[in-house]
Amino acid sequence: MIDDRKTDNIAPLHNERVVVVGGPQLIALDVDGTLLRTGSPVTERVADAVRAAVVAGAHVVVTTGRTLLTTRPVLEQIGLTEGHALCSNGAVHIDVARGEPVAIQAFDPAPAVAALRGLFPDMIFAVEKVGIGTWATGISPGEFSIGEYLLVDDGELSSEPTPRLNGWWPEGSLEEMLHLLSSLRVPGASWVHGEFGPWLTVSRRGVSKGWALERLRTALGIPLEATLAIGDGYNDREMLRWAGHSVAMANAPEEVRQLADEIADDVIEDGVARILERWFRA
Repeated sequence: MIDDRKTDNIAPLHNERVVVVGGPQLIALDVDGTLLRTGSPVTERVADAVRAAVVAGAHVVVTTGRTLLTTRPVLEQIGLTEGHALCSNGAVHIDVARGEPVAIQAFDPAPAVAALRGLFPDMIFAVEKVGIGTWATGISPGEFSIGEYLLVDDGELSSEPTPRLNGWWPEGSLEEMLHLLSSLRVPGASWVHGEFGPWLTVSRRGVSKGWALERLRTALGIPLEATLAIGDGYNDREMLRWAGHSVAMANAPEEVRQLADEIADDVIEDGVARILERWFRA
């Protein structure tokens, strides 16, 4: 595990690029519901648009709630071979060329597990083991097909710091979960719920996609007004608030769409490509 106390100052990993005048210089792209429809590959049109932005000199940063392991295939699909990617809602910053983390923002999951277990006795928990896989207290639907998947009890699950704790309430609804979560207070941690079903993700307090992107923007020396972010989920809210120009997908919840400067077409209509083609052509 990387000690995040030693990674507060992130230097650019690669040489500065010459950027097309007038186009965004830092482009943050969510994955599921944005770059691709969950369960489907990135379309050729979207991949071509992303590659055109890279060729033009823009820093394209995949910024996702996915783990490092489940982000790597997406990077391959869109042809990103260098630069930066932000996984686990900004808690894991990876060097794309090496496919390895350069910074991990971990926290102690034990207090959150104990508090959530009190609210949801049958909740299934899972923690990310960066670059290795997942430890979980049960089987849940999700993205754990890549890497090790080890079933453990609450004690073992909570025994090491992690950048991400997931919870799934198999017998509940999203509405019921949100009602109960209104009383949740865990020092040092914060959480975000998903768009579909009773899911939540707990991270170190203050860590978000927007937080991680601001650190990266500062390290790269890019003006805030030259940043673009495109997303569709509740975990994209901080990122959309952060960006110089924010775009929500048409398939995003209304609450998320209200935060954006612009609404893109639906993911099934290659909304990301239509936005990027405004500045970049393959």
